[in-house]
Amino acid sequence: MARKRVAILISGRGSNMSALIGAAKAPDYPAEIVLVLSNRPDAGGLAVAQAEGIATAVVDHKQFGKDREAFERAVQAQLEAYRIDIVCLAGFMRILTPWIIGRWPDRMLNIHPALLPAFKGLHTHERALADGATEHGATVHVVVPEMDSGPIVAQGKVPVLPGDDAAALAARVLAVEHIIYPLALRLIADGRVRVAGACCTVDGPLSPGEAIYIPA
Repeated sequence: MARKRVAILISGRGSNMSALIGAAKAPDYPAEIVLVLSNRPDAGGLAVAQAEGIATAVVDHKQFGKDREAFERAVQAQLEAYRIDIVCLAGFMRILTPWIIGRWPDRMLNIHPALLPAFKGLHTHERALADGATEHGATVHVVVPEMDSGPIVAQGKVPVLPGDDAAALAARVLAVEHIIYPLALRLIADGRVRVAGACCTVDGPLSPGEAIYIPA
């Protein structure tokens, strides 16, 4: 079966992008990263992708003012030009409209630094600490128009330790993100994920390396 063609959308340094690129180097990985696109010309991840021999593109949102759909049409044109099968958002700091989300049903993923449905939105680590949470983590989910509300593909948990501040907790969560995002993309690209309403199920037994998966 042909490997799925993946675009990663970033706004910054792209640490999750690097994790996906690294995973896709494995001969048996069912997806290949063919495009990294940023809404910021100065995003550090662009140089990382270029050094890996991956095509890059910039669609600067500032050039479109408040016309979000015009910006998204330009992004969509790039995705179509590269014949993309799956889109991965990795620190892409733009809220997408239903217009573009609707063109990628069950084929657009995002990673969020919290155990959804808890702590949707920003400042998740600070909020987890303020709430007295004993565990925290990250979630990979299918993108839907409602922010941070799509069906969950994978989650990974970390303990909240005594003395943690937001930076220490964020670093622990980031290490989990780098594990579960490549796993979730593998499951999607393999065609093993079935989305039914607000839930995901996975076909076939999970291997030991996939045991971190937690179904919605």
